[in-house]
Amino acid sequence: MTPLLRISTCASFALLVVCASAQDSGAQIHGNFNIDGQLYNPDEEIGAVPPPEDFGLNAWGNFIATKGAFEAGLRFESYTPALLGYPAGEPYNGSGIGFRYARYAQDDLEITLGNYFEQFGSGLVFRSYEERYLGVDNAMDGVRVKFKPVNGVYLKGFIGEQRLGFDGGFTKGPGLVRGVDLEISLNELFDSLAVKGRNIILGGSFVSKYQEDRDPLLELPENVGAWAARLNYISAKWNLYAEYAYKINDPNSSNNGIYKNGEALMFNAAYSVKGLGISAGVHSYDNMVYRSNRAAGPFDLNINFLPPLAKQHTYNLPATLYPYATQPNNEVAGQGEIFYKWKKGTALGGKYGTKLAINGSVAYALDTVGIVDDTVTYDGYTSSLFAKGERLYFSDINVELRKKLSPTWELALTYINLAYDIETVQGKAGEPVIYADMIILEGLHKFSDETGLRFELQHLSSKQDHGNWATAIAELTVGGHWSITAMDQYNYGGGAKTDEIHYPLGSVAYTRGANRIQVNYGRQRAGIFCVGGVCRAVPAANGLTVSIASTFDPPIRRDETHAQHDPPLFH
Repeated sequence: MTPLLRISTCASFALLVVCASAQDSGAQIHGNFNIDGQLYNPDEEIGAVPPPEDFGLNAWGNFIATKGAFEAGLRFESYTPALLGYPAGEPYNGSGIGFRYARYAQDDLEITLGNYFEQFGSGLVFRSYEERYLGVDNAMDGVRVKFKPVNGVYLKGFIGEQRLGFDGGFTKGPGLVRGVDLEISLNELFDSLAVKGRNIILGGSFVSKYQEDRDPLLELPENVGAWAARLNYISAKWNLYAEYAYKINDPNSSNNGIYKNGEALMFNAAYSVKGLGISAGVHSYDNMVYRSNRAAGPFDLNINFLPPLAKQHTYNLPATLYPYATQPNNEVAGQGEIFYKWKKGTALGGKYGTKLAINGSVAYALDTVGIVDDTVTYDGYTSSLFAKGERLYFSDINVELRKKLSPTWELALTYINLAYDIETVQGKAGEPVIYADMIILEGLHKFSDETGLRFELQHLSSKQDHGNWATAIAELTVGGHWSITAMDQYNYGGGAKTDEIHYPLGSVAYTRGANRIQVNYGRQRAGIFCVGGVCRAVPAANGLTVSIASTFDPPIRRDETHAQHDPPLFH
């Protein structure tokens, strides 16, 4: 155990103990727990193969303690063994401390020892974050300092190593990452701008990674730097954002070891008034994979994050069959959306108003020209930002109409037209581009304030891949505590790989106060699970799943409130 790890772990434990025994002195402790366990059954029809243990368990608990200017926390994790398909990258095994830190904040200065998450700008050169249900966690382990010298000027600096996997505790990658960020809010810095209701925010970042060169044949850069500059204009109606990033040559496993520099440029604009919202964005990414280990896989040790320009659908079929994942080395993309609400009492608004959302996004390959006999610079190719290539990665045009019909009924109708290069996005070599149309009807009927029925009818039609799909979902909530859900997916024809298989799934959940217990039983279709343009493959499974979640806050003092609370979940 390193000295820094010992210091932050001991400080975390010490403050937790102090707070737990000193509530009356102003100390507080809070956190949450989550357990997901699955018992697997073999199912040859869908290709579900249980693990040797026939069971998987992901569990974690966060504990955070605060006292005055100090804060400390830790997370205990257990994978005994991890659920099938989890995580996205390096395997997780065993039980132990997965995150721990100690933090001090006083008079515009904040210092963190141990683990931390951080982001510079939109993340083009640095984003340390966790997406637990993807199994993505590149938490930093080291030191971070934040300082505000004057109002409106914000400085950040950090140094540390990244979390890689988990084996009885978190493991770290071989690289060292350092970074600084400066952000200036002109509205805060100059009082004369504040009264005008506008703000201009300027920012700049520099990040560098170090990894020793042990390649016997190539001379690899050991220190790889990246910088970014950003501008954000905000007013009552407008939000305009632009950011440019540049990365020096970084031969790695994702770019075939070339020495070409990387670039990224993005523009986003949004306009909103009451009842109307318009947004548009474009970006171009060229050779922007940036990892603290040049040999790491696509999910591990990513230093930066490249935001996608594609709608993050929540409905089952578009979200799990053909979701788009950002192509960090080679992408030109754009997206636009219009939201409009017809007012109550108008011809189209009716008694309760009507909402319309139209969204479109498209992503192409970058136009590149290979360099013949590239034995001098080893750049691999030449390119220009926003030079669109011929290959279409993805397009999505969708329209949603949402209407409240009465105090108890609400309906939403969605149409999606999709083109999807599954060979590029999911790595399925030789597969043709998928063209699909989807229509989704969602309804909600309220029987009372605490009881209601929600349903979804989804249909996808395609002549490629597995062809046509239909999904039906019904969810009944009762008394504000119970939720009963039934779902069935059916792949019934039209494609080259049609299975004609049903995927039924039933679920019962009970919620009381801060506790929730859910039990699922049925089939899980093999597919893709995505969050924010980052995806992982989910294998086919059949079995019983139990999830338990709970959150706890500091004990409520008798002199703070006389509020009534729900009775305990178990008696």
